Amino acid sequence: MTGTERRQQLIEIGRALFAERGYEAASIEEIAQRANVSKPVVYEHFGGKEGLYAVVVDREMSRLLEMVMSSLTQHRSRVRVERVALALLTYVEEHTDGFRILVRDSPVSAPDGTYSSLLNEAINKVAHLLASDFSKRGFDPGLATLYAQALVGMVSTTATWWLDVRTPSKEVVAAHLVNLCWNGLTNLEADPEIEDASR
Repeated sequence: MTGTERRQQLIEIGRALFAERGYEAASIEEIAQRANVSKPVVYEHFGGKEGLYAVVVDREMSRLLEMVMSSLTQHRSRVRVERVALALLTYVEEHTDGFRILVRDSPVSAPDGTYSSLLNEAINKVAHLLASDFSKRGFDPGLATLYAQALVGMVSTTATWWLDVRTPSKEVVAAHLVNLCWNGLTNLEADPEIEDASR
């Protein structure tokens, strides 16, 4: 195996182990054992468990951030909310191990690249979009951050719940999230569906 291939192998093994056991329970010994290498090989590539964990988290954050942020910058308002909810649920579905790693507690010395920092970035972006919309509609743009916290929190908490239950489908979950966000409890639709993004 080349050095690059070995590094990638160790990242994938570490990713699976961190998702399965969490940061604290994962060990360099087990990572090395699963890769059929000695512990010094892991240390050579990452400096230790913390270094490997940082690489895994950074890759997952980049993947998730790209999916969520691209959804926030396209489409009109309702479809934008739908796309963000679907992007997060799709990430949960396609990168379950990565999401498990991101939502678990990080080590104390973990870098800023955590799920909570991603949520803060999403909140800032949503607050900016809402402030602009609020101003156009004559609402107080100063309340945009409050609404952004509520929207992002609702989608994030639901995605964490859906991680384990996986039912109903991500499309149905996204449609109901948007139903609540868009219509409120007073005007809930009985059988919401995701709108066509091309409209």
